[in-house]
Amino acid sequence: MSESYDVIVNGASIAGCTAAVLYARQGARVALLERRSDMSAYKVLCTHYIQACGHATLAELGVTRELEDAGAVPNSARYWTRWGWIRPEDDPHERSLPFGYNVRRQTLDPILRRLALDTDGVDLLLGHTLDRVLAEGGRVVGVSTTSGGARRDLRGRLVVGADGKDSTVGRLVGATAKRVDNQRFSYFAHFKGLPRPKGDVTLSWFREPDVGYAMPNDGDITLVACIPSKSSLPRFREDLEGSFRAFVKSLPGAPDLDRGELVGKIVGTVNYPLISRRPTGPGWALIGDAALTSDPLWGVGCGWALQSAQWLVDETSAAVRAAGDLDRSLAAYRGRRSKLKGYQFLISDFASGRPFNPVEKLMFSAAARDPGMARHFHTFGSRLIGTGSFLSPSSLTKATLVNLRHRLRPATAVPAGGV
Repeated sequence: MSESYDVIVNGASIAGCTAAVLYARQGARVALLERRSDMSAYKVLCTHYIQACGHATLAELGVTRELEDAGAVPNSARYWTRWGWIRPEDDPHERSLPFGYNVRRQTLDPILRRLALDTDGVDLLLGHTLDRVLAEGGRVVGVSTTSGGARRDLRGRLVVGADGKDSTVGRLVGATAKRVDNQRFSYFAHFKGLPRPKGDVTLSWFREPDVGYAMPNDGDITLVACIPSKSSLPRFREDLEGSFRAFVKSLPGAPDLDRGELVGKIVGTVNYPLISRRPTGPGWALIGDAALTSDPLWGVGCGWALQSAQWLVDETSAAVRAAGDLDRSLAAYRGRRSKLKGYQFLISDFASGRPFNPVEKLMFSAAARDPGMARHFHTFGSRLIGTGSFLSPSSLTKATLVNLRHRLRPATAVPAGGV
């Protein structure tokens, strides 16, 4: 026997829970599958940084107050460069800078999973492993899962892969993929009780090619990351904790790790490729990391998971309830997801481990020297404007003029601290 749903979502993390809840609120019946059995399970290897681009979706889900009550930190950032600190600030004549949240996944994931569990129309099926898709006439029409040794077939108009960078749905449907190797490696650690900058700002360091950051999170935890070039990997791994602490100590204005307590182990990855998959096909779609796995250096994954889930629901919610053309709706989602191509191109190019190119030098240096350019940089870094707007002729011209004016002033030393 098989059970029928409008939508079957594989993966009950950020993207999957978001899609399931939003579909159900539109009247769809949703099966939300999760291979793990624990309601409190969460993704460990994550920056815990939700870009401002994801805030609107969190607000629509109705969880922003709960996140803040749980200690989520509304995020702002300062960026160290060889030209000094980029300090985006509110413009007194305009609205405040947009923000997202710094929040640990052990806090965020259970909140979203409980929301899905409590949403009418969502069947949360924990401990279910998807092992094959059901197809008829070249179209995906459902999935087959196992749980506790028992097989269960589920049928639906749409099967959604929200199952991460190694997406099972993507593999089973044969989604074509483009892979770019990452020439940096990443190690993350949680420190409790570290002194924080005023305003709980996130600090990022672009050392060209190495990168680091410190992100204040809930629970008085600061996530600290080292993201060096792979050329330094053998030496770094000889003494992982010693190398980690030495790397952070070398960063201008970095927190003193000796003043905090290391919580848990230093974790990381030495091989994290960037993967872009075809996001749709007959009867299936991919969202979150399943569709687009980016470089953790930029902290975009959580925000894109929220955005892509909402885009898919916006475009297909009527069609999955047999009230529209599903293939046309999937094509519309594919078009919206294509907005991320410009970001991914720039991110993939930088993942080669190179220092800044001439355009990046122009924009980063101008942002360090001019408040308006700093706000422009922040808006792009928050993924609220595309590459075309960020690198528009007027923006490039303004950046050029900012730097020309700077060169006409008396030379000053680049500040090492002073965030």
